[in-house]
Amino acid sequence: MIPLVDLKKQYKTIRKDVNKAVQGVLDRCDFILGEDVRKFEEEFARFCTVKHCVGVDSGTGALELAMHALGIGPGDEVIVPVFTFYATASAVASVGAKPVFVDVEDDTGNMHPRKVDTAITSKTKAIVPVHLFGQPANLGEIGKIARARKLFLVEDAAQAHGSTLDLGDGKRRVAGSVGDLACFSFYPGKNLGAYGDGGAVVTDSAEIDQKLRLLRDYGRTGKYEHSLLGYNRRLDTIQAAVLRVKLKKLAQWNKKRRQNGELFDSLLTEIGVRVFKISSFAEAVRHVYAIRVQNRDQLAEYLKEKGVATGVHYPVPLHLQKAFAYLGYKRGDFPTAEKMADEILSLPIFPELTKADIKKIVGHVREFTHR
Repeated sequence: MIPLVDLKKQYKTIRKDVNKAVQGVLDRCDFILGEDVRKFEEEFARFCTVKHCVGVDSGTGALELAMHALGIGPGDEVIVPVFTFYATASAVASVGAKPVFVDVEDDTGNMHPRKVDTAITSKTKAIVPVHLFGQPANLGEIGKIARARKLFLVEDAAQAHGSTLDLGDGKRRVAGSVGDLACFSFYPGKNLGAYGDGGAVVTDSAEIDQKLRLLRDYGRTGKYEHSLLGYNRRLDTIQAAVLRVKLKKLAQWNKKRRQNGELFDSLLTEIGVRVFKISSFAEAVRHVYAIRVQNRDQLAEYLKEKGVATGVHYPVPLHLQKAFAYLGYKRGDFPTAEKMADEILSLPIFPELTKADIKKIVGHVREFTHR
């Protein structure tokens, strides 16, 4: 069986270092905002080429605290892509603001810059592009729009740890270093994943950094002293310790994912299967490897019979989710996302996947599509 994600195989390669790191936390008993949290924040900020990193409890928590830190609330609108995970939009709703959906690019699945421009109103306060499947969105164009309209740019980089992009000036930038702030998830299956929930917000703004640190820890300025309405959104020290071990391996793992993605692209294109385009300005980290096929569910079942696990990211666009029915959208409002949701299928792409595994998977896809 080839799983969609193989965390056991990854753990075996770092077992000694992980066990030592976790034992260090147990020996110190600094479970809350301990030494490894501080060190991980410093290391991940350097990795993202930004000045500040604030470790939080999850990617969802990162997005929610980002909204609070930017002062977004009732009466405000925030533009998000309609084809993404639920949390991108629920974070906006959680502060009482209105998520405004826009359609995505047909070849990448990322937020469409032209759709963003037409969705802006006098109530718009921020734009939240998602770096879908580990490929940076077009921040060159979206960033211009945000600057021209004086809007906050919040990167949802939950799937894009270590991806890079060129804004058009020939300089490569790390995903997460372009917006006013960026939000990351360390869910176990992510390219950089904890052994439980975890997340972070990164920024170059000292003011935003300080506000986030208060927001994640009850607004606390001293023991039993609270300067603002805060929350319990802290990153556990044990998770930070695991992340520090994994961060050292991330560049190597991302390189292997890119190699796996390139091999998939080549072999699948040869047999006429549609793959997602990698934009010329982007270097993706291939968090998810998705293809598009007309009879997706049947192919998924066929691959399951052959011992290959698959996934669907994502089967229901946000405007058709019951949770967002109150926004008044209907089927047909975002045709690109709707078609994508009907056709998309995710294949295994984890770093430990071998060339033989990939050729086997593609062979089964060929058997199905050419029968």
